[in-house]
Amino acid sequence: VQLQAFGGGLVQAGGSLRLSCAVSGRTFRSDAMSWFRQAPGKEREFVAAISWSGKTTYYADSVKGRSTISRDNAKNTMYLQMNSLKPEDTAVYYCAAGPVARTTETAYLYWGQGTQVTVSS
Repeated sequence: VQLQAFGGGLVQAGGSLRLSCAVSGRTFRSDAMSWFRQAPGKEREFVAAISWSGKTTYYADSVKGRSTISRDNAKNTMYLQMNSLKPEDTAVYYCAAGPVARTTETAYLYWGQGTQVTVSS
């Protein structure tokens, strides 16, 4: 099972990024998916999650209204569109897969390697 997150980079405050997570080795369409992030010196925190069908989504308050999680089951890929980025969004972003969409890390069995997002002020 492989989850590969990509799409991070350096962006100015107010800018946008779209993160992608490509999944292989699993039946992607049956998994809930999520994004977590970890800033330097901080614990990893929940960002967003999406059910296997894409019909249910969850967002952390810190990104709600600025981010959209989506998935394309035909492409085995999940996305996180982030707009109006702030310096406090700077972190390594991880994608994860599990049986049910939840906001806690323990709900997810498989993790990607992370992609760095840096927002400059």
